[in-house]
Amino acid sequence: MQRHDHDHDHLSVETLREALTAGFWDERYGGSDRVWSGRPNQRLVEQVADLEPGTALDVACGEGGDAIWLAKQGWRVTAVDVSQVALAKVAAHAEQEGVDDRLRLGFYDALADPRPAGRHTFDLVTVSFLHVPVDDFGAIYRGIAAAVAPGGRLLVTAHHPEDVATGARHDHGPGLLFEPDRVLATLGADQPDSEWEVEVADTPDRVQETVDGPLAVRDTVVRLRRR
Repeated sequence: MQRHDHDHDHLSVETLREALTAGFWDERYGGSDRVWSGRPNQRLVEQVADLEPGTALDVACGEGGDAIWLAKQGWRVTAVDVSQVALAKVAAHAEQEGVDDRLRLGFYDALADPRPAGRHTFDLVTVSFLHVPVDDFGAIYRGIAAAVAPGGRLLVTAHHPEDVATGARHDHGPGLLFEPDRVLATLGADQPDSEWEVEVADTPDRVQETVDGPLAVRDTVVRLRRR
């Protein structure tokens, strides 16, 4: 799934939606042994540290760095992605790490069906750097949130739009990067009678290592608990 920036900017909505498809990501993941680092997302590690392991769903899992880390912490993980090539890599990595018995894999096409799993199923649902066109955002993120069980948590991590203003990332199109407020408003978590308790809605900075050296970036981090 679409988890990071690419070398073109201000793309059309049609092109952005194409970048959510199996064909796009099968080609991307099939082009090299490893696209991402294999390490877990820093924000996931920070936000899950105080949670009791249970059942977890990793949406748009890519090559499985987050899912495998969760499994090693004792979570029973379901990892889903649109790319079967990526899922094959997750399976191989999980076997190498000895956590294949704690990890299930599944196909998830956000455009065909924004719900990655059944309703109110998981203690933790995490989605990292899934940037979608504005018109698709509500359906996809509400579909993802539906999988959180009562008392469970939704963790959303994304690139912050300020990174475009500072030149840290390309501007692929209006609204592709987002702030915490969009997540809160989409799920009604900003309302006093909301079913969600807002535990974290923050925009922390970090240093990202790139081929050109360290780069200062900002993240969007939202952690919600379903009441």
